[in-house]
Amino acid sequence: MPTITIKMDQTSEEKKKQLIENLTGVASEITGYPPEFFYVYVQEYPAENIGVGGKTVKEIKT
Repeated sequence: MPTITIKMDQTSEEKKKQLIENLTGVASEITGYPPEFFYVYVQEYPAENIGVGGKTVKEIKT
């Protein structure tokens, strides 16, 4: 079974649902595997635990 993992800061349930649907759809289209074959994991981290360019995502968002 193909697996897709996305790691990001915390987000709403609706956005996670959209990510899962869209990532599955595109991957299915590209690979030819049926959507039912895909596992999608959304791993969330607090924004203060993710660093980009020497700053936390929390700092960047504010």
